[in-house]
Amino acid sequence: MAPERIVLRFTPDTTEKPVIYRLVRDYDLVINILKANINPQKEGTLVLELTGEKYQQGLEYLRQEGVSVQPLIEGITRNEQLCTMCGGCTDICPTKALYMERPSMEVFFNDDKCIVCQLCVKACPMHAMEVRF
Repeated sequence: MAPERIVLRFTPDTTEKPVIYRLVRDYDLVINILKANINPQKEGTLVLELTGEKYQQGLEYLRQEGVSVQPLIEGITRNEQLCTMCGGCTDICPTKALYMERPSMEVFFNDDKCIVCQLCVKACPMHAMEVRF
């Protein structure tokens, strides 16, 4: 079973609950955290890959606890016509989804590694990196 990428959104009430621990212990799910953020108001977002036989039961548990569960439907694409292969995106990419091959100095994008942090969108001087919905 391939991991599903999902986005969890937490309210101040739900950030204090040990939901990840319960997903592992009670539902035997395998979790790979791709991105996590909690703001000063204790609202949080967690992007993760989740897999396991009790996947649906785990999602239902999260919803019962008040955690918003959404599939990760947005992604990043590279506009080949705009890209000048400058490599500005490769240094900023935390997962190395964008990388430069040597000696050709050509930039490649592996969207399977992308966690949609959008740092490359901000870093690209040619605006070749775009968010798709």
